[in-house]
Amino acid sequence: MTILSAPAPAKVNLTLHVTGRRDDGYHLLDSLVAFVDVSDTITVGPAPDLRLTVEGPFKQGVPLDETNIVMQSARLLRNRRAVTKGAALTLNKFLPHAAGLGGGSSDAAATLKLLAQFWEVEPLQPHDPDVIALGADVPVCLQAPMPMRMRGIGDELSSVPALPFAAVVLVNPREPTPTGSIYDGLQHTDNAPMDDIPDGADLDTFADWLKAQRNDLTAPAVAIAPGIQTALSRLRTLPAVKMAGMSGSGSTCFALVKDMANARQVARVLQVAEQSWWVAPAALLR
Repeated sequence: MTILSAPAPAKVNLTLHVTGRRDDGYHLLDSLVAFVDVSDTITVGPAPDLRLTVEGPFKQGVPLDETNIVMQSARLLRNRRAVTKGAALTLNKFLPHAAGLGGGSSDAAATLKLLAQFWEVEPLQPHDPDVIALGADVPVCLQAPMPMRMRGIGDELSSVPALPFAAVVLVNPREPTPTGSIYDGLQHTDNAPMDDIPDGADLDTFADWLKAQRNDLTAPAVAIAPGIQTALSRLRTLPAVKMAGMSGSGSTCFALVKDMANARQVARVLQVAEQSWWVAPAALLR
């Protein structure tokens, strides 16, 4: 019996510049996207039809029907490749919901890659219109674990210089940040794009470059979820933290640190101080 499993790594927007808005309402972005080794997990096994089971600490509230992006991705690949077999999908949900970590999009991307292997069919490509239609972050998540520069509505992807060896601490104050409300709170949508990413930078140089960039969604997110500012302020007071920012539309914040030893130390400090927060040390994937 063939059973395959793969991680769906958390996506972290190290930068997120909102550079415009199309007539159809979609916002244009310029973002440096990286992935870390904290993840959901997708497992695939044989079944006569498509079916989904959700497990893990964040399974509560995850739908099991066709509204789940994992099922949508499976159905898309099955239809596009004329597959007649089914698959039993299990999603182990370890990432919090709507956290700015691309959890659902990463789940979808991992499902597309894993099922292509399981069914022995050609995988769908990130630039495929049907993949883009699944969600703005699905194309970049298909490139995981490689960091990418993401532009347009998520459909323009380009490789970036190698990032320095580093670790991160992910911190979510468990305050909801509805994406639509965050974008509605933007004061300006025609902001400057991201500066060119430095090539061959060491960690300190890279952290200084990140400090000069932005996440344009931070201000509207903080207005809705003030715990984000508390988390950022806490992180920035810790000596091991090189820089701190917010990922995506929140409410997860990230701190860049030298290595996993420092990440675990920072995480312990926050876990003791704020026991209701979700805190996770993680390696930055390169």
